[in-house]
Amino acid sequence: MTINVLIVDDHAVVRAGIRMLIESDPDLKIVGECENGQEAVDQVEALQPDVVLMDVTMPVMDGVEATRLIKSADGSPSVLAMTIHEGPDYFFQMLQAGASGYVPKRAAPDDLLRAIHVVAEGNV
Repeated sequence: MTINVLIVDDHAVVRAGIRMLIESDPDLKIVGECENGQEAVDQVEALQPDVVLMDVTMPVMDGVEATRLIKSADGSPSVLAMTIHEGPDYFFQMLQAGASGYVPKRAAPDDLLRAIHVVAEGNV
């Protein structure tokens, strides 16, 4: 089964790197990219991702608020938080907003791919 992924990060070079990584996994498909949380909220219904890979700190709307709004809808996708911040504050904020997982940006590429698969299966 193909897992549809929406990448949300305000840094174009980060999105490009994640895109290359995801494209290396035949079970994953990128359905879109957004540069802030508001774009993600606006695009989720149309793009129908299985997993939203969500940066936490972004301009316009941060990942916490975007996750909260995305998860408030029935049939919402899993959200996997991805950030440079490793303190407990962001971690708990994202989980309280409805994220299924949290991956630091310093994680190994295989760890990120594995996390996408885990949350797509409904696991935390």
